[in-house]
Amino acid sequence: MSGQSLGPQSLYDLSGLVALVTGGGTGIGLMISTGLAANGAKVYITGRRKDVLDKVVDAWDKTKGELISVQMDVTSRESILEVKKLIQEKEGKLHILVNNAGQVGPTSPFLNNPSAPELKDAETLGQSLFNNENFSGWADLYTINTFSIFFVTTAFLGLLDKGSRESQTPGFTSSVINITSISGLIRLAQDHFAYNSAKAAASHLTKMMATEFALKGARVRVNAIAPGVYASEMTFDEIPPELVNKIGKGVMPVPAERAGTAQEIAGTVVYLASPAGCYTNGQEIAIDGGYIAVNPST
Repeated sequence: MSGQSLGPQSLYDLSGLVALVTGGGTGIGLMISTGLAANGAKVYITGRRKDVLDKVVDAWDKTKGELISVQMDVTSRESILEVKKLIQEKEGKLHILVNNAGQVGPTSPFLNNPSAPELKDAETLGQSLFNNENFSGWADLYTINTFSIFFVTTAFLGLLDKGSRESQTPGFTSSVINITSISGLIRLAQDHFAYNSAKAAASHLTKMMATEFALKGARVRVNAIAPGVYASEMTFDEIPPELVNKIGKGVMPVPAERAGTAQEIAGTVVYLASPAGCYTNGQEIAIDGGYIAVNPST
């Protein structure tokens, strides 16, 4: 083993790899997309709003890597298959799939307000939650936060497996990285039962896919990253320290006393997708500044 083989270029280089990031034009998805591109990957960023994706690509410094915008609705089988056909025709394989698309869905803001009349007693609480939310809202949220992971991953599984088998890097395997959330790992509702339970389902789906693909001989690893408080369209464009715990809604404050950074989320994705992460499969990594260390979690 040479010292050079342990340098950053050998460990984390993504040159020649093809990646696809859902919800890749804003927030955490954009941090991930640009991080992958900056480390050598050719990155297809997808989303429903093509104009948003195009603006990202137009503003991107092409000397730092390649970003390509592609419209895709992760809740539509037809749209997923159209993009699969595009990748098949243009690349013939895929090495990295990041399932990042997601929404917040139904909320019950009174849950974290101790003086809210909805919390007067058990009957009032139950009826308030029952009346405030509906089946269609939950179904829509699960469709994008959980169901889409299954359908996008299975659609691209063959191309990911091909990416592994055609690789010239010893031990390399293609990688699926699901962006879950600490909300799926904690026992608090944080005002949104639907979101937290959908993210918990995504966490378990990650483990099932990792196991089943391995048992069935698919050379594709599946892992998850559970971010804590991060800037996004679901929170704020920027999160100063004084807003961190208002967003986190924990019993205890975030030990790091700040939001996560683009380097931290992108660095974790690059690790899992790179040669350095090829022995990691079926795992979920929380990057949360210590949030679940001090709040009730599973």
